[in-house]
Amino acid sequence: DGSSTVFPITELVAEDFNAENNDVQITVGFSGTGGGFTKFAAKEIEISGASRPIKTAEAEAATAAGIEFIELMVAYDGLSVVVAKDNAWLDYLTIEELAKLYGPEATATKWSEIREGFPETEIKLYSPGHDSGTFDYFTEAVNGKGGLIRQDNETVKIFFSEDDNALVTGVAGDAGSIGYFGFAYYEENADKLKLVPIQKADAPVTPSFETISNSSYPLSRPLFIYVNKESLAREEVNAFVTFYLENAGELASEVGYVALPDALYTEALAKLD
Repeated sequence: DGSSTVFPITELVAEDFNAENNDVQITVGFSGTGGGFTKFAAKEIEISGASRPIKTAEAEAATAAGIEFIELMVAYDGLSVVVAKDNAWLDYLTIEELAKLYGPEATATKWSEIREGFPETEIKLYSPGHDSGTFDYFTEAVNGKGGLIRQDNETVKIFFSEDDNALVTGVAGDAGSIGYFGFAYYEENADKLKLVPIQKADAPVTPSFETISNSSYPLSRPLFIYVNKESLAREEVNAFVTFYLENAGELASEVGYVALPDALYTEALAKLD
């Protein structure tokens, strides 16, 4: 359980693992990175997917429960800012303009307040929920501190959901809408959505396999799984995590993420061993 961003990789790994090991039952869910760590500390799950590193308080909760864990990086993602396909005027955004939309001090209600030349269209905001590692990463990258975001008012409300598919539906239905989530969910819905390049230095950069892997895209980030060490004593858990690391590179690209360099998977397997 855990991150909805990591979910597509883990689900695919589980399917391929089960094809070879049909006597093992694997349940894969998503409740957000924070939700996953809560279940992890409660010993409800053996493996927690995360789209950000574990927080100090989450690590302390696991330790207090007697859990030793290992952190394993499994892929790269480019957090993708998206608008509706029929939005013809939004060509790129700067981090500062994203803060005008999502920052805790943001007051803009129309796109014309974000940049001169933008239309008088009303802003509609979509965001992953507060338990999401994507939410934490985005708010820290854009607003300077994880968890800080503008408050609803009578004119502009933010729709929050842990289900990225709900965000896709919302953004796709209105030209004034904007949202963000992992690159894989854009790839799945490229027929409905338009990517918004993010300004870096003097040029906007669009997330792609190349710009994410070389970190030239400003919102690139690593993805992780966290494993309870005690659970690795179980043959099927150990086999599954080993299979995950041996196949994550190939399978990540199938669901729209970017593989790590081979050396990092070798390093992770050595860590697991």
